[in-house]
Amino acid sequence: QVRLVESGGGLVQAGASLRLSCTASGGSFSSYHAAWFRQRPGQEREIVAAIDWSGSETFYIGDVRGRFTISRDNGQNAIYLQMNKLEPWESAVYYCAAVSIPPRHHQTYEYNYWGQGTHVTVSS
Repeated sequence: QVRLVESGGGLVQAGASLRLSCTASGGSFSSYHAAWFRQRPGQEREIVAAIDWSGSETFYIGDVRGRFTISRDNGQNAIYLQMNKLEPWESAVYYCAAVSIPPRHHQTYEYNYWGQGTHVTVSS
């Protein structure tokens, strides 16, 4: 059983940067594929970025490509999301997720381990 804990959220101004962290305990996290999702108020949870178990393959949605970077440190059982040039509409709860089987579509149902989320608020 993998337990995920996110940190690093907060209140920032538009254009600022934040780095989210997700630390894992239990299980063999280094063999899990992982991702960051976000859920804006009144919206469904959506994928933001994903990374394979080795860190060699990454996926980004178009809205964040070039501004966000997902990375992992398997020695620290952690994944990160560096977010640059944040915009107000990106205010959301950001969740870390993990799965042992490679996800095909990066949909929420494909991930079976979730953190509790960390709030990101971007003011205009």
